[in-house]
Amino acid sequence: MSDHKATDDREFVMRPIGEVRRAEEGNRLQINEPFRPALKQLDKFSHVIVLWWADKCDTEELRAKMQTRPPYASDKVTGIFACRAEYRPNPIMMSVCKLVEVNEETGIVKIAEIDAIDGTPIVDLKAYFPVCERAKDAHIPQWLSDWPEWLPDEGIGLF
Repeated sequence: MSDHKATDDREFVMRPIGEVRRAEEGNRLQINEPFRPALKQLDKFSHVIVLWWADKCDTEELRAKMQTRPPYASDKVTGIFACRAEYRPNPIMMSVCKLVEVNEETGIVKIAEIDAIDGTPIVDLKAYFPVCERAKDAHIPQWLSDWPEWLPDEGIGLF
C-alpha cells in the first residue's frame, strides 16, 4: 500500500541535454557541450534510446487528458498509458533510433529517423541493449495485429 497522496505534489527538475535536429541532409541529435563526454563509446552500439520532452504538447489541458482515440486505431478508445500519444501527464517520449555516427567532440549524433519534430528537447540518451530492452513473448492487442514485428531502420515516416 502506497502512502502517497492521490495527487502527489512532488516535483522533479529536468534540463535538456540537447535538441533534435531534422534537416534534408539527415536527422541528428545535437548534444549540449557539458554532456558531450557522456557520448564516449556510444558509437560502439547500433541503436540508442532517445528520451525526449513533447514540449509542443505540454499544456495543463493535454496533461489532464487520460483517454484518446489513437490515430492508428481510431475506432478504439484507449487510456493514455495504453498508447504512444505525445500528450500525457508528463510528456516524456521514447524513440529507439538506429545510430549512423557519433561525434563526441561536436556533440552530433546522427540517427536514421526519430518521431520528434525539429527543436524537440532531449531529456536523456541510453544505449540500446537488446537483452534489457526486449521482452520474451511480448504481445499487443488484436486491433494492432497489422503492425510490423520490427520498426524499419528508416522509421515510419511520421514527419
